[in-house]
Amino acid sequence: MTAEIITIGDEILIGQIVDTNSAYISEKLNAIGVRVGEIVSVSDNRAHILDTLKQASLRADILILTGGLGPTKDDITKHILAEFTGAKDWVLHQPSLAVVEEIITRRGLPMNELNRWQAMLPDTCEVLLNRLGTAPGMWFNYRGKVIVSMPGVPFEMQYIMQEVVEKLKTVFQLPPIYHKTITTYGIPESLLAERLASWEEKLPPHIKLAYLPNPQTGVRLRFSVYEPDSETANEVARQIEKLQNLLGNAIYGEGTDTLEIVLSRLLKEKNATLATAESCTGGKIASMITSVSGSSAYFRGGIIAYDNEVKINILGVDKTIIETHGAVSLEVVEQMALGARKTLCSDYAIATSGIAGPNGGTSQKPVGLVCIAVATPRGVISEQVNFTGNRPQIIERSAACALNLLRLELLK
Repeated sequence: MTAEIITIGDEILIGQIVDTNSAYISEKLNAIGVRVGEIVSVSDNRAHILDTLKQASLRADILILTGGLGPTKDDITKHILAEFTGAKDWVLHQPSLAVVEEIITRRGLPMNELNRWQAMLPDTCEVLLNRLGTAPGMWFNYRGKVIVSMPGVPFEMQYIMQEVVEKLKTVFQLPPIYHKTITTYGIPESLLAERLASWEEKLPPHIKLAYLPNPQTGVRLRFSVYEPDSETANEVARQIEKLQNLLGNAIYGEGTDTLEIVLSRLLKEKNATLATAESCTGGKIASMITSVSGSSAYFRGGIIAYDNEVKINILGVDKTIIETHGAVSLEVVEQMALGARKTLCSDYAIATSGIAGPNGGTSQKPVGLVCIAVATPRGVISEQVNFTGNRPQIIERSAACALNLLRLELLK
């Protein structure tokens, strides 16, 4: 069973937005045994979209489209799909209209014909109700193929995609597949592969292993077994046990676990609180921590100490330490962590100071140099790291490294 993903919108092609939808859709399709054969982005052009639909429908069993479903004139996907599938009429979908009216009313805006048009759909489609936005999804059965169209807004697409996955499992006889993912941090992909080479060679041939690197979450190791049997889960579990003996605390979770989610569990288990003092990461660490529901149970707050005066006056960093060692130093970041722990009355505190670039580096302290500290009830630990990449990448990697340093400390 094969699928093709078509993302529609000039904003993707000119680099105004990044296409994250395709990665999400691919992951969900792969999990149910549907292979994605091609991903393509097309402009808001009738001829281009029609040609792409014609070619894709010759190759794939399932076509998944995102984008072009808004109320404005440049959003033409709905019209083209009506033409392509031979629609003869437009039908007002009352449940979708109710959602549109509720959203427009909640925003305090007047309802107009463009809003109402969002609920008008071709008679060749089955409606996929979108409770999070004004554009419904559409499901077409077309010449033995399935065509699905969803909004380009990621959280709306993800909501509808849940229903799409369940429908695909009932419409097609999909091969059973078993996935298990282990999350690691602190070992780069190439070094990880080298360390695991001997173990990987001994994996049973029907267990497939994939390396899925991510600069923020680390490297995920995904086990896949096609046509699994009753012993598959136990067999994979035995391999993971061997993996844990090889990697130890470099393994931090499984499935969709992130460092911040794992930290949430550890802090709750210890009934411990956390604070942050950030310079180069500019609040990124606090943002990651508070992205987890229930973080108010352990997160006290954060201080963005970008200016040295804030480090001195609020966090209590010794001015002479900054003058002697510089703001980007282990000595300063350790005092920042201790100051945050004291000021915000927390059990633990994370602090960062570094040079995220692209400017500000020197031969002694180049761009990418970051100092991280964690203050604990037993004292303070710190490390100096050199990251590569652009400014956002350095900030993301610094924040993830800081969370991992705290994780390792909590495991002691």
